[in-house]
Amino acid sequence: MSSKDEKPENGGFLSSISSSVKFWGSAVQKSVTGLLGYEGLEVINPEGGTEDAEAEAERGRWKKEDRDSYWKMMQNYIGADITSLVTLPVIIFEPMTMIQKMAELMEYCHLLDLADETDDPYMRLVYASSWAISVYVAYQRTWKPFNPILGETYEMANHGGITFIAEQVSHHPPMSAGHAENDHFVYDITSKLKTKLLGNSVEVYPVGRTRVKLKKAGVVLDLVPPPTKINNLIFGRTWIDSAGEMVMTNLTTGDKVVLYFQPCGWFGSGRYEVDGYVYDAAEEPKILITGKWNESMRYQPCDGDGEPLPGTELKEVWKVASTPENDKFQFTYFAHKINSFDTAPKNLLPSDSRLRPDRYALELGELSKSGSEKSKLEEQQRAEKKHRESRGDKFTPKWFNITGEITPTPWGDIEVYEYNGKYSEHRASVDNSDTIEEVDVKSIKFNPWQYPDLH
Repeated sequence: MSSKDEKPENGGFLSSISSSVKFWGSAVQKSVTGLLGYEGLEVINPEGGTEDAEAEAERGRWKKEDRDSYWKMMQNYIGADITSLVTLPVIIFEPMTMIQKMAELMEYCHLLDLADETDDPYMRLVYASSWAISVYVAYQRTWKPFNPILGETYEMANHGGITFIAEQVSHHPPMSAGHAENDHFVYDITSKLKTKLLGNSVEVYPVGRTRVKLKKAGVVLDLVPPPTKINNLIFGRTWIDSAGEMVMTNLTTGDKVVLYFQPCGWFGSGRYEVDGYVYDAAEEPKILITGKWNESMRYQPCDGDGEPLPGTELKEVWKVASTPENDKFQFTYFAHKINSFDTAPKNLLPSDSRLRPDRYALELGELSKSGSEKSKLEEQQRAEKKHRESRGDKFTPKWFNITGEITPTPWGDIEVYEYNGKYSEHRASVDNSDTIEEVDVKSIKFNPWQYPDLH
């Protein structure tokens, strides 16, 4: 077979794996028929196929009265993008914001260092794509992060030699921009989530643009991740699955890696599995990649038909770090590090997510206070919007500029924001100054506001 003309969709050696499951969770999908008022409710048990859907529907973290109330409300939004439409209770939140969660991609950033250091163009994509896969361990958490306030930021230092800054650059639609840099790479992202409520589940489409520039190698990588589905949103035990293709393209050379995320099938078969190949610019497979995004990834050189080369073996490129046992929010050690002031730079910006009173109250287990503080922040944000519109003002991000560039994605176009370099200047002035008095971070009041006097 000529691989150039008849290459299997996921390669020869891996094709039998990816053909075993074709539909996202369909093997275990069940509809509730015995609960009055909930006929047709979709409930999916990822570990089963024989469990009664009605029994599974009664599980989960929601109280019955809250569950029933939200189900009645959510039915009005089926088929809609609910990114900004629905206000949810803090009982289903984790003490972290969406822009903090963006920083979790930096946990295994040493893989980007390795991608920059290697002279092998195909291994460069093995390292870089494994870095992109590594964050899915964090994405499987079923708690919802807080939506950032417009102008909210997150800074991170003391990890891998990187400087990280993210900012909420738009409220409607919700959009974030992020920038990270060390001696080996520059990372830039403009992120906008698009959702579709299906009833008891919601599909999440990562509309965005992610670019990584490797400094020594002199190449630019573009990443398009797969969509994600949140199952058993209200009824049953919530769980998250990603299924579809992840594509990382070397925009400088034309090489690319295409990885297929398996959907969850009967009794969890295929769940977490990722398979694919690194291709050269002529679309000939060079290296096969296989593994599980919650465990480890391995690679092996292959021939033009995608079969392993004789005399070679699978080698591990990435392995998930150990995680805390019985952690309330299923946080990794790195997630705790992100929330900690230990990763905060000197004189933290007052707009930083760590300083949010609702997030901090939830971290302390004070649900009632967290809920009231969340409501206050949302009221303040609405007041700012009204004031801004009355003045004819526009919100302007501090650390990112809108470029006017519109980038297409598989799920819609996105306006691209670019890092403007001002944060580097700000940080250098703080770090190099002997006259700026260092402030106790815990004494800083959260302040992302465009009009501070308004509050």
